[in-house]
Amino acid sequence: MINYICKVKESVIPMNKRKLKNTNIEVSTLGFGAMRLPLLDPKDNSSIDEKEAFKMIRYAIDNGVNYIDTAYPYHGGRSEIFIGKVLKDGYREKVYLTTKLPCGNIKCYEDFSKIFEEQLKKLDVKYFDIYLLHAMNKKSWSKVHKLGVLDFLDGLKEQGKIKQVGFSFHDNYEVFTEIIDSYDWDVCQIQFNYFDSEAKDMLDYATDKGINVIVMEPLRGGALVNDLPEEITALFNNATTKRSPAEWGFRWVYNHEKVKLILSGMSTMEQVVENLNTFDKATANSMTEEEKVMMEQVTKIFKDKILVPCTSCQYCMPCPHGVRIPLMFATYNNYSMFGKSDKYKNQYQEWAKKDKDRFTADVCVGCRICEEKCPQNIIISERMVDIVKELG
Repeated sequence: MINYICKVKESVIPMNKRKLKNTNIEVSTLGFGAMRLPLLDPKDNSSIDEKEAFKMIRYAIDNGVNYIDTAYPYHGGRSEIFIGKVLKDGYREKVYLTTKLPCGNIKCYEDFSKIFEEQLKKLDVKYFDIYLLHAMNKKSWSKVHKLGVLDFLDGLKEQGKIKQVGFSFHDNYEVFTEIIDSYDWDVCQIQFNYFDSEAKDMLDYATDKGINVIVMEPLRGGALVNDLPEEITALFNNATTKRSPAEWGFRWVYNHEKVKLILSGMSTMEQVVENLNTFDKATANSMTEEEKVMMEQVTKIFKDKILVPCTSCQYCMPCPHGVRIPLMFATYNNYSMFGKSDKYKNQYQEWAKKDKDRFTADVCVGCRICEEKCPQNIIISERMVDIVKELG
């Protein structure tokens, strides 16, 4: 067993839980997403700092988190293997485990079973509590639906290899309702936060159908936390109750009683501790009218400034030509949000001076491979041209 020291409050209040409809399952309001684990090498997404990540996840479970979410492609395929290690020593029995079918890897019906069995082996478990079709959009749904994925899922449930079945989603409302209406789903996972508040229609539709809703990207990959515009910082600082930007973001999401669970991809022990403290108070309908008005103002400020709706999910990576796409978009958005500061233009131009291993937007050749993988449907090649014009 790994020993560690972490500064945390002296007593831990039991984690708030919400009951999944049509089940006896009570999930912690906070779930641990295993896609942004700490790295040994920031340039290598597969280089999980296993010692630190092990401590973080075990600590979260010991303090009430009972939901772990991973997926086949996370951390270059290493996330499932690592989570399997974390859930040894009786920890598998303490959590509800979710992983996802990588629909982009499916070419024929036989691939469903082949990949599923590989996932069981990687995680070293006999079943999954929840199994999701990963990153559904119009194209991926049409493909797996035609290949018979619903029959495959029925078979897994009959065999007891999965307990609950669902899908994670990245597309528009019309595609969402089409998928919802096609099968007797148990859960769905959607991107919902105060910036992406339009997803409220999806939340309502799924709930009305009796489907449990899990929220991903509650802080938009950190975009709603780090280096906030001065106007937003002023609003938070002048609020009657003082909270961190992360707590305000989480608070907005868990205020919705239809949300069953909120996933957070935590990268440091400090984030784990802060989130545990935040979710001790994760009760629905707890925001005051004053707080709701303030968050509407915050949303407007952000939406007026953000140029590219990238969540840094990394699905577009690796770029075959070396462009660090999420970093380019983050730099571009920062440039816009912070008054077109020379700081970000100078930073981009320093990167562009590299003779070898250059990763800036000007390296893009417009092959558009990344655009097929982008869950936000960003026309990446066109935005790379914009970035070069503005920052280069």
